[in-house]
Amino acid sequence: MNEPVYLDHAAGAPLLEVAYAAMGEVWRLPGNPSSLHAAGRTARRLLEESRESLAQCLGAHPTEVVFTSGGTEANNLALLGAAAGRTDRPRLAIGGTEHPSVTGVLERLPGRVDVLDVDTDGRLLPSALERIGSQTALVSVMLVNNETGVVQPLEATLAKARQAGAWLHTDAVQAFGHVPLDFAALGVDGLTVTAHKLGGPVGIGALVVKRNLALAAPGFGGGQERKLRSGTAMTALAVGFAAAARASVAVLTDEAARLGVLRQRLVGGVTASVAGVVVNGTAPVSPAIVNITFTGCRADDLLLMLDAAGLDCSTGSACTAGVHQPSEVLLAMGRSEADASASLRFSFGPGTDDSAVERLLNVLPEAVARARAAA
Repeated sequence: MNEPVYLDHAAGAPLLEVAYAAMGEVWRLPGNPSSLHAAGRTARRLLEESRESLAQCLGAHPTEVVFTSGGTEANNLALLGAAAGRTDRPRLAIGGTEHPSVTGVLERLPGRVDVLDVDTDGRLLPSALERIGSQTALVSVMLVNNETGVVQPLEATLAKARQAGAWLHTDAVQAFGHVPLDFAALGVDGLTVTAHKLGGPVGIGALVVKRNLALAAPGFGGGQERKLRSGTAMTALAVGFAAAARASVAVLTDEAARLGVLRQRLVGGVTASVAGVVVNGTAPVSPAIVNITFTGCRADDLLLMLDAAGLDCSTGSACTAGVHQPSEVLLAMGRSEADASASLRFSFGPGTDDSAVERLLNVLPEAVARARAAA
């Protein structure tokens, strides 16, 4: 029987050996990083060394890195922290194709959030930026879309935010480790990353935030992370995150080129062998993600057929997986409900190779035909 092929790295990448090894040396060490005794000081040193290493990978200052439990908490912290911290500016603005950890603010702050429309590729329409104004506290726009891989240019959004006096935050979870990422060069005020998308452990992420931003802390406690997040620091997870980040950034250029070739091969092979397919999103895109609509079938049916053949992929964000519904991202891009319900995401990582793409291309034509017959 063929070995399973994992094509869902955007949901969660396999743990890198360097991260596993780095954490193995730390898990059993006692000591709370906030304690003053020797064990506590050791834990604090490991935590701060990890913070410094991660900051270097991100083009940030160590004091700008606030560890969180993951990307969701980091996004929540940015949005709710800005909403509560800038009481003179009651509104937020978010992109039309954001992650649920961002769009959820629509329910949390009803009537106070402007959704910025996107074009058919998922990029912000220039006209949408006019909704950013003097009442806007923060704008949040994803850098690399988690479903389509489309890269969002931030220059115009940043210029409009600066003109209006608003802060700009970007969810860079799918960017880190796949496209060049430099917090200082981007010029944004806040940036979200997480470990498990690039081969680090599940359970830790970070909000990179400029030191002069007065974000309010949505939670309360000891204020261990720059008074913005409370809770005992997760030292071993931070060590694993830093190790995975170093490894990913060190090979980013070569790995992006390698994955880009695989992405092109998949797109070319699918469009040549399967009729009625549409690739969602045009360049620039992440080399690690490709989203394809297979018209005339239900994505869930096709996913299960691929799963039975030993091929793991997804119907969209893992945070909404398991619920049969059209992709909100594709709907915002103007796709019909039928097409938004007929799309799969294939995402790559270090373990993806030519044989994985070949397996997928060999299986897809028959699987799509069966899925269409079942629709």
